Amino acid sequence: MRRRDFLAASCCAGWTASWAGAVQAASEGHRHFFEFRQYSLLPGPKKGRFNAFLRQAMIPALNRLGIGPVGVFFPKYGPNKPTLFLLLPHPSLESVLTLAERLLADKEFCEAGAEVVDAPLADPAYLRVESSLLVAFDELPTLQIPSQTKEGKPRIFELRTYESHSIKAGKKKIEMFNKGGEIAIFKKTGLQPVFFAETIIGRAMPNLTYMLAFDDMAARDAAWKNFITDPDWEKLKADPQYKDTVSNITDVILRPAPYSQV
Repeated sequence: MRRRDFLAASCCAGWTASWAGAVQAASEGHRHFFEFRQYSLLPGPKKGRFNAFLRQAMIPALNRLGIGPVGVFFPKYGPNKPTLFLLLPHPSLESVLTLAERLLADKEFCEAGAEVVDAPLADPAYLRVESSLLVAFDELPTLQIPSQTKEGKPRIFELRTYESHSIKAGKKKIEMFNKGGEIAIFKKTGLQPVFFAETIIGRAMPNLTYMLAFDDMAARDAAWKNFITDPDWEKLKADPQYKDTVSNITDVILRPAPYSQV
């Protein structure tokens, strides 16, 4: 084997081993797998019926299956089309793979959710659903319930996705959050994390996604101002090893459904 081919193969093997190790560690219960779904809803009364299905049938069933707390969100700012986001924290990869079968084997779920579960082709309960699978970071291995949720207070959420131009750059940005200490700076400056995770199946890869919780937009703006002026952040972002690791950022502000557990 030529030297450059050997080096290329070694590099690829290293990244494959890294990804496989992340999946294995999460599967052993050390980290959450997050299934993040985006439902395109139908307008009118069907939107309300689908929310009732989640509240009365699906979320109780998910909790019985060991999945929770379940987050349900709507866009606060964005397209007008009816959209709902569902965040499912799984304890293992097996939980992700067997979810549909376990739900359909749950008699209480099938009875309580019959209007959606047994919806005919001519009268669907929703338009479509897109789903991505993420694995939690080492520094934040499980979903964190915001203080506002625990206290029953109003809250908003910010969902941010950082895309990278290569696998290596994406892994380096994840390292910046973990070993580099960026998550610690977030916490110090009032950016309250719900989760940090790497997307392992989904669109616009490679990418990482995280969610933050705030009282309101004013609190959000103040926390970000604290962050960008923090001396530790100024030092970290100047580190040349983390240069050019993010090629695009997507930012969405969400509001929780009244029955959301997050």
